[in-house]
Amino acid sequence: MNTPALGPQRIVCLTEETTEWLYLLGQEHRIVGISGYTVRPRRAREEKPKVSAFLSAKIDKILDLKPDCVFGFSDLQADIAALLIRAGVQVTVFNQRSVEEILSMLYQVAAMVGCAEEAQRWIEATRVRLGCIRDAVTALQASGKRRPRVFFEEWDEPHISGIRWVSELLGIAGGDDVFPELSLMPLGKDRIIGDGLQIVQRNPDIVIGSWCGKKFRPEKVAAREGWQDVNAVKNGQLFEIKSADILQPGPAALTDGVDQMHRIVVDWMHRHG
Repeated sequence: MNTPALGPQRIVCLTEETTEWLYLLGQEHRIVGISGYTVRPRRAREEKPKVSAFLSAKIDKILDLKPDCVFGFSDLQADIAALLIRAGVQVTVFNQRSVEEILSMLYQVAAMVGCAEEAQRWIEATRVRLGCIRDAVTALQASGKRRPRVFFEEWDEPHISGIRWVSELLGIAGGDDVFPELSLMPLGKDRIIGDGLQIVQRNPDIVIGSWCGKKFRPEKVAAREGWQDVNAVKNGQLFEIKSADILQPGPAALTDGVDQMHRIVVDWMHRHG
């Protein structure tokens, strides 16, 4: 007699990170719907129906897919989750904000689809990689190199910064967040920097922009009023990291995202530290 498969078999992922993770686990066959913002992995856009944005979703289309589980992220998708729950759908909404919470979310999702051991191996390997990055930074500091001050801008109008996992990964990568206090604020509305001159006063050595899917424009940053004397502007240290690589609280941030930050920071340390 065949043993029935355990765990959800028809999953809708309202955000990209759970989609990427299920593909990495080899469980993409369970996914029946994804976010329209999904770009990792690229093949998911060709293989899976797109049923949601970030703040909105096609509820009827999701129900037509007959999911036995929907994965969402954060309070911002609470209204979508409520509609689906009222329609009788099982919904799991994660609210991971730190590196450790991301790792915990990945383990929980993997356990739900019977891949706990694979997840544990991936998580352990990721911890080792992050440790190697820390060690490389420590070695540079021991040789007399200074850590740069970094402003990470996740939106430009208004200025928003300080999302916790980004701030933590920036620290691992070798940079010092110029607004560390904002990492304690889980909601975007509480991380708005009302006056751009506050950023100027903290005089970052590097500016990294990731404007939630909108193209980062370094020339616009350099032309901001009062920014001409900011170290990052004077030294041409204005960089973009695509939001799919760093603002996704999942595998991407812990791999490509932190790697890109580390390359930017190490290059600065060699040139200016």
